[in-house]
Amino acid sequence: MTESATFAAGCFWGVEERFRKLPGVLDAEVGYTGGWKPDPTYHDVCTDKTGHAEAVRVRYDPEVISYEQLVAAFFAMHDPTTINRQGPDVGTQYRSAIFAETPEQEATARAVLERLQADRDGKRRIVTEVVPAATFWRAEEYHQRYNERHHRAWFAI
Repeated sequence: MTESATFAAGCFWGVEERFRKLPGVLDAEVGYTGGWKPDPTYHDVCTDKTGHAEAVRVRYDPEVISYEQLVAAFFAMHDPTTINRQGPDVGTQYRSAIFAETPEQEATARAVLERLQADRDGKRRIVTEVVPAATFWRAEEYHQRYNERHHRAWFAI
């Protein structure tokens, strides 16, 4: 049995690569979600006018890795305290968001977020959105496994 989960944590290339390395993650694909434009392209999303976030949809085996563990990994792989920004990437397409696919996922994501916020002891507030999943539009093929393909090419030189 497999389940899926969708996360946005800035530029999707590194996020996809990190999720792929987790035991129990069977596949990850990059795409766009959370906006209003149907079937957006990368060019569309980069305008910051579609409402979409660059996101990663993860397919995983819940017998090996739990949704709670995926959420914890998500928070560890980016800065959830910056609004519409990760590193040099700025815009709503780079926001921190969890797109809950079920009420159980939403409850788990909110519980993990609240626990992490309580542990911050007055430090900057976590701004990650926890919202119901919207249509996930798979990104163009050249974005899929981007880091994996480009790192291989680099080492082959």
